Amino acid sequence: MYPSAPPDAYNKFSTGAPPTAPPPAAYQQHQHGVNMNPSRPGGGLRTWSTGLFHCMDDPGNCLITCLCPCITFGQIADIVDKGTCSCIASGLLYGLICASTGMGCLYSCLYRSRLRAQYDLEEGECPDFMVHCCCEHLALCQEYRELKNRGFDLGIEGWDANMDRQSRGVASGTVMGAPAMPLGMNR
Repeated sequence: MYPSAPPDAYNKFSTGAPPTAPPPAAYQQHQHGVNMNPSRPGGGLRTWSTGLFHCMDDPGNCLITCLCPCITFGQIADIVDKGTCSCIASGLLYGLICASTGMGCLYSCLYRSRLRAQYDLEEGECPDFMVHCCCEHLALCQEYRELKNRGFDLGIEGWDANMDRQSRGVASGTVMGAPAMPLGMNR
């Protein structure tokens, strides 16, 4: 579709070839904020399962988050905290911070950072603080969808109910089995 660059394209305006990448040992010394997980093939960070602006992938959650973001935040916080702080307590604290200072993003961005750390998710173009400051509702919807796509049912009573559901082997709220087959031959 596009013509390839001529062989001397890099040498027209410079004195030599483009710089080469540093060796792996030197590269790892400069990786302050990147989590290189050796247990996963390829290391590196994973991408989010949905984009920041894909809030209409789940219109019900989008509506709830627009009308009362403390509900969505409470659901997210309960899962990210692994049940140490209840959905109701987290949602109320978030609501109080929003009502008193209007800066709920200061609190919710911490949970985005925790979520990213738990699932090795990339930060993206903007830091978590900026995402929550500028796009608070979109960020909450994306975090909700991420947890939902990872098998959590945020509509049930929090972390404990999700762990119970997963221990029973229930996926996506329904248990699927093989279809029933009639016995014998039918014509």
